[in-house]
Amino acid sequence: MKLPIILLSIIITSALLHLLLIRFSQPLGLIDIPNERSMHKKAIPRGAGIAIFMSILIVQTLFNWEHLYTYFLIYLAITIVFIVGVIDDIFDSSPRLKFLFIFIAGTLLFWNGNYIGSLGNYFGYDITLPMLIAFPLTLFAIAGFTNALNLIDGLDGLAASVSLIILGIFFAIGTIYNDTLIITLSSSFIASLLVFWFFNWNPARIFMGDSGSLTLGFVIATLSILSLKYASPASILFITVIPLLDTFIVIIRRIQRGISPFKADKNHIHHFMYKIKGDVRISVILIASIQAMFSMIGFQIRAADGFLSLMLFTLLFFVFLNLFDQRIQYRKTSKSIEKFQDEEEVQEIEEENNLINLTNTSIGTSILASQEQE
Repeated sequence: MKLPIILLSIIITSALLHLLLIRFSQPLGLIDIPNERSMHKKAIPRGAGIAIFMSILIVQTLFNWEHLYTYFLIYLAITIVFIVGVIDDIFDSSPRLKFLFIFIAGTLLFWNGNYIGSLGNYFGYDITLPMLIAFPLTLFAIAGFTNALNLIDGLDGLAASVSLIILGIFFAIGTIYNDTLIITLSSSFIASLLVFWFFNWNPARIFMGDSGSLTLGFVIATLSILSLKYASPASILFITVIPLLDTFIVIIRRIQRGISPFKADKNHIHHFMYKIKGDVRISVILIASIQAMFSMIGFQIRAADGFLSLMLFTLLFFVFLNLFDQRIQYRKTSKSIEKFQDEEEVQEIEEENNLINLTNTSIGTSILASQEQE
């Protein structure tokens, strides 16, 4: 009975903190001013990550101190990422500072024994990694996914919807294998995130900001590593599919265009979907549905052979790489413009020819009329 009371307390605390943030966002400097890449047109309060995480931290400290003490290093790592997110929401911190904090947090996880120690089982052989490879790979994976979730936070309700689905799958894994840490961590963030989702659904009353997206990304990366005890690495790729594919595809597209992989643009999956549908809610529902479908596939294949799962994910990657290609739409638009221009040119030539024929006819008629008068 303890967990339901904790979750209910988190929901109530999160709701109160969200309302306070919306009310006092301007004096606190937590306002998101729209720019050329923004989907919103007016200033919106941001920094809801403060309410999301602080509600969890407050309730866990009051009602579940033993759990917090037992997994102190994990919660400390999450807090470190949360702090740099808050700094960014208020002062706009540099990418280097964010990566520094994320690497420190990732190192704490590694020190606590939470790292990627295997690439999975292929044809009956387990590919175990030496520490010299496991450490940098773990840091790279954590930093990559933490920022991947930050990158999809572009439409009202999108990051929250995708995160809720992923956290729900990890909660199911934790429940099946009776893992207290996975159950508590995932369910706590689900409870707090549901409140944010209510306030963030289009039209949004508040944004999560980096304090939310970085913290959620780090928590999901942590849960992914913790779940490797029960699921193959390839199945984790399916469970976290949308943020991963979006990041991979955007980086490849930027490299193909000869620009920095870290340069911001409007070539993400949610931008592409919004251009097609022209509606924020429908776009979010469609992307969340794709996430739910592949997360359930990942859940079902968690114990399957790693090779087949990895091949299936690779195939999925190439399908998405070509399906969500902004250049295809650009080419279609260019061809339509060229076709329209060609049709205009043909029409102009026909009009000129008709004018010439009409002129020639008039001249010929005048000459005949003159001859008849003579």
